[in-house]
Amino acid sequence: MTPERSTATGLALYDRAAADAAATVIARYSTSFGLACRLLGPRPRPHVRNIYALARVADEVVDGPAAEAGLSAEATNAVLDELEHECLTAIDRGFSANLVVHAFAGTARECGIGRELVVPFFTSMRTDLRTRRHDAASHDAYVYGSAEVIGLMCLRVFVNAGAPQPVAPAPDLVAGARSLGRAFQDVNFLRDLAHDRRVLGREYLPVASAAGDRSVVLQRIDADLAAAAQVIPALPPDCRRAVTAAHDLFAELAARLRACDGTENRVRVPDAVKARLAARAMLGWAPRGART
Repeated sequence: MTPERSTATGLALYDRAAADAAATVIARYSTSFGLACRLLGPRPRPHVRNIYALARVADEVVDGPAAEAGLSAEATNAVLDELEHECLTAIDRGFSANLVVHAFAGTARECGIGRELVVPFFTSMRTDLRTRRHDAASHDAYVYGSAEVIGLMCLRVFVNAGAPQPVAPAPDLVAGARSLGRAFQDVNFLRDLAHDRRVLGREYLPVASAAGDRSVVLQRIDADLAAAAQVIPALPPDCRRAVTAAHDLFAELAARLRACDGTENRVRVPDAVKARLAARAMLGWAPRGART
């Protein structure tokens, strides 16, 4: 049977192709994110994919493929500069020849994502090319640009997708989005500690591997997850289940990290547990740690 061709033409067809390209990037790189994204309603889902697809492309520029292609650190930095410039330009003009950038720019224009969130993200990506060991201050700056702003971009989507004009999210939602982004990033840093040191030559957490230092990080993660849990119920209904599932997945990872000594292989959540957490979110349960 011949596949049915799209009836869209012109810019509408290009927009659809761009959204498909972003969805493909996500499907190739993140099964866990794909699971959470499927719990989003149809209104925010493509926009969140567009944000994470751009973030994944930038991550890949600094995490290996560019170097494997023979680019020096200086050349890789130039690629990031070009990508940032293309994003900002596409947001202004509404078009990019880069399909992933085009998809992101459409989301940014509709949902009110501007340079105040885009620039810090690329600043953090460039940091990976020159900073090998972070102290407390550089860690916080890096996490803001690499994770908190992604949470803020997604929040703009949750609030504004499909609206006539974008509006600023409520302050409590902004604080919750930042807390959740910090928690996600620190969980990833902690479980990837050995890989980041050995393979990438980076130390994101300003701690040693001693149990006491890990405990400090885990306490911070728990506090951020708890703060985020309190505001998730205030999100629009078509976003709550997905954010709850993601929150609870990382809460489970944090619990498993607390139960290990940090010397074993990368901690993961078994598929059966992921499915249980997703089912719990689908049934409308509050996120773990939320007051009821």
